[in-house]
Amino acid sequence: MTSTSNVTEIIFLGFSQNRNVQKIIAVVFLLMYTTIVLGNGLIVVTIVASKGLTSPMYFFLSYLSFVEMCYCSVTAPRLVIDSFTERNVIPLKGCIAQIFFLHFFGGTEIFLLTVMAYDRYVAICKPLHYMTIMNRRACGLLVGAAWGGGLLHSAGQTFLILQLPFRGPNVIDHYFCDVHPVLKLASSDTFLIGLLIIANGGSISVVSFAVLLVSYVVILHSLRGQTSEGRRKALSTCASHLAVVGLFFIPCSFVYMRPCVSLPVDKIVAVFYTVVTPLLNPIIYSFRNAEVKNAMRRLMGRKGVWEEKWMREQG
Repeated sequence: MTSTSNVTEIIFLGFSQNRNVQKIIAVVFLLMYTTIVLGNGLIVVTIVASKGLTSPMYFFLSYLSFVEMCYCSVTAPRLVIDSFTERNVIPLKGCIAQIFFLHFFGGTEIFLLTVMAYDRYVAICKPLHYMTIMNRRACGLLVGAAWGGGLLHSAGQTFLILQLPFRGPNVIDHYFCDVHPVLKLASSDTFLIGLLIIANGGSISVVSFAVLLVSYVVILHSLRGQTSEGRRKALSTCASHLAVVGLFFIPCSFVYMRPCVSLPVDKIVAVFYTVVTPLLNPIIYSFRNAEVKNAMRRLMGRKGVWEEKWMREQG
């Protein structure tokens, strides 16, 4: 990369060139990022600390929440810091690293959502064999496969970007580094590499979406033979999952499953899959779930008892 590139840093145009507007946006992002970390962090701690949330669904949910925190952390903190320091610049190597981690956590999230759809399929369509099929070893392997798939996807995208020379310009109309904006800066023909980038991202999206679609078609078909209470509970769980899938897949598909061109609207769309989805995940998945809410209350109750005991000991 360094032998064919004169560019050493990338400049972000961000959402606005007005410093006051930038600071307002930064405060909004800071509030959303803080909420994401606290909300998803609370889910992870609750599931890990609770003895009642041991089903595979909660096992996968804890990893999804952890990935959501990591995914948002790739872009949001830098936007906040750059807005307050008035320097929207990132080193070229840092830009490549941002692309790697963005696609690593994003790819992992796609695979985790697919795994969770499979988990719901087994739970609803094969309830008598659920714990046998989704045993602890199988769950661990599925999560490992999700992380491995995300790593392979990210390594492929990063490798393709590293093949390009960057001799100028060095300004991108975005607030973080991603494959499409960075491709526009390349000083060579990017048609073939752009095609491979679309194939890499598109194949993951198409295969994952196909698995999700088949899973839910089979689930909906199987619900016809269940009681109204069973249907209500199953549909509630599936609706939560489909809401997160829609919030994440639709904007991602808009950005990554099209020719490698960068559009002004991409910045707004990116906010949905990098910030809004992680922000809504705790609300959609957990705060509507009675078991999770009860576990959180018990966790808060234990914390209160520990604090009271500690204060008595100190006094």
